[in-house]
Amino acid sequence: MTQPFVLPEFYEPYPARLNPHLEAVRDHSKAWAREMEMIEGSGIWDERDFDAHDYALLCAYTHPDAAAAELATVTDWYVWVFFFDDHFLESFKRGQDMAGAKTYLDRLPAFMPVDPAGPPPEPVNAVEKGLADLWRRTVPAMSRDWRRRFAEYTQHLLEESLWELANISTGHIANPVEYIEMRRKVGGAPWSAGLVEYAAGAEIPAAVAATRPLRVLKDTFSDAVHLRNDLFSYQREIEEEGELSNGVLVFETFLGCTTQQAADAVNDLLTSRLHQFEHTALTEVPVLCAEHGLSPAACADIAAYVKGLQDWQSGGHEWHLRSSRYMNAAADRTPHALPPVLGGPTGLGTSAARIATSLAATLPARVRRHTHVPFRTVGKVQLPEVYLPYTTRLSPHLSGSRERIVGWARRMGMLEQPPELPGGGAAPPVIWDEHKLRAFDFALCSAGIHPDATPEGLDLTTGWLTWGTYGDDYYPVVFGRSRDTVGARACTDRLAAFMPVESGARLPEPRNALERGLADLWRRTAAPMTPAARPTFRRTVEDMTGSWLWELDNHGANRVPDPVDYIEMRRRTFGADLTMSLSRLGHGRTVPPEIYRTRPVQAMENAAADYAGLLNDLFSYQKEIQFEGEVHNAVLVVENFFDCGTRQALEIVNDLMTSRMREFEHLLAVELPALFDEFGLDAAARATLTGYAEELKHWLAGILIWHEGCRRYDEAELRRPVAAHGRRLGGPTGLGTAATRLRPPGVTA
Repeated sequence: MTQPFVLPEFYEPYPARLNPHLEAVRDHSKAWAREMEMIEGSGIWDERDFDAHDYALLCAYTHPDAAAAELATVTDWYVWVFFFDDHFLESFKRGQDMAGAKTYLDRLPAFMPVDPAGPPPEPVNAVEKGLADLWRRTVPAMSRDWRRRFAEYTQHLLEESLWELANISTGHIANPVEYIEMRRKVGGAPWSAGLVEYAAGAEIPAAVAATRPLRVLKDTFSDAVHLRNDLFSYQREIEEEGELSNGVLVFETFLGCTTQQAADAVNDLLTSRLHQFEHTALTEVPVLCAEHGLSPAACADIAAYVKGLQDWQSGGHEWHLRSSRYMNAAADRTPHALPPVLGGPTGLGTSAARIATSLAATLPARVRRHTHVPFRTVGKVQLPEVYLPYTTRLSPHLSGSRERIVGWARRMGMLEQPPELPGGGAAPPVIWDEHKLRAFDFALCSAGIHPDATPEGLDLTTGWLTWGTYGDDYYPVVFGRSRDTVGARACTDRLAAFMPVESGARLPEPRNALERGLADLWRRTAAPMTPAARPTFRRTVEDMTGSWLWELDNHGANRVPDPVDYIEMRRRTFGADLTMSLSRLGHGRTVPPEIYRTRPVQAMENAAADYAGLLNDLFSYQKEIQFEGEVHNAVLVVENFFDCGTRQALEIVNDLMTSRMREFEHLLAVELPALFDEFGLDAAARATLTGYAEELKHWLAGILIWHEGCRRYDEAELRRPVAAHGRRLGGPTGLGTAATRLRPPGVTA
């Protein structure tokens, strides 16, 4: 069979190694699969299939240092998960049996109790039998926190198979962002990362398991594993199985390009994700360990975990080259490969010979990411026509809120020069003056977002938009110019003290406008909230303030972000969850909290957040690239990743916005009603969620109205200096002098 594309030159920075217990584990895994009834009589595999797939080789490569007993257990887990995948395909995907698939999947969590209390149900098939046996053998060695996380990863892997089935049933091909998010769950690589902890005897400390560095390590590992698998499995999945959840097909459809071009783009993204993994491991993890005061043993566990994830990448690649399950006949004959004379050996154990060519092939992308020239003159760009099928009304209290926000900002000190920082040094320059604040017109945004708000409610939303944007402007001016990352982290840590969860807590004395504004907004917002709701809302604020540190770190390294990391962090830098949370405050207990955590609701929120953040990047392109020397803009990220021009990048960003909006529409029309039925929600809960969807429509339309109506992005406004104490600041003006004004990067709508 002719291959649909030539496999690209992969980034392979680490040599693969083989576990010495391979042969013993091969024998064990076959015996176990027979005992679980996965081979003879299953109708899924026969012995020939099992031997050809060689899951023992996969685990011997991906866990080269594991002891024999642990390697045997890990191998059995992989036998089980691949059997599940093939069993689900034959039993439900081919016949598109959604009802049967749901009944089948609903039983499986009972075989993974986080706190075992008695025997599990009686297994009725090989999947249940294997899961019950593996859970019993694995969990005694691991902590409760690991059991909880691993059960969650396993359940995601199982349940999100319904998403793949639904795509096949409707002919839906996901957009790239949707696909990356869902592939992490469906593909099971987070699950694999959990098994790395088990095999290496190196559990992630519970105190840091949910932090950004560990999350990014897991996510980049997962994305690279899945994108690599998509390249090797494209022919089997697309041509033989009728699958629609494959990254090559997703890129082919989204970009409107050839299969070969799509495969090359997928490989470029795979490489970018591995570069992000390395960047996080080398720059963010050491800081994390120091900030949390982790013990040497805990730091050693994290280091062993990182090494285990690296081993998995290298070993997984070697297995894909050799397993009969994948398209690999021409794996050593790529266009970029060295000739046979120079290429070196190609047999088992010789992967190190490919490292030099791998590094050479991927070096340009790495260099390009760190060699962006800031303050490039781009001029006013012609924006593409954006797709947004919703509109909104403006609050009748808009004019009053416009005036009241100016008085509030002045009382908070936002229109004055910030005070000197602790430790001395010159006081920072003025961030905003009254003219700038009025030009930004945050009340216009809040009036569209919350057209039915009371005057007090509208002022509260306007206040949060003002405070969030002030903070996003404050950090690069105060900390970015001097690269004071220590001061920035201290400032961020202190902000948490102004958001107490307990009523009546005593606050520290505010030192500046940022702290004073947060203290006032928190008091007005949190007072009517239940104690249980306050930590959730505070987390949205902390996510946003933490993202400002991420931006400072990238600026310090002159690093254009990885595309996936950028999209996911853009939701935080934009403050999307914070402003969406203001819409949810009035929902009370009508909707069970777990409903907000379901995939359709989270996907709805993420699609809206991505659309809004990308919209902002279109409007702010000149402001950020030409006047601020910014690296955090989706158009620049696309230019850098695809090595393309601005016009093409603008169109790609607009296409991504459109695809996210189409997904948002699909979620509201199809998946939200299905969610109502699945959970048996009553009329009140359905009305609340439907109302929330309407609020998100207002949120999106209000943000577009604000971008079109405010003057934050007008070139004349960008060239106007900030006034201090009623006087315009002096200094040079005109082209080539933007750096002297040091306008702050970033924007929060």
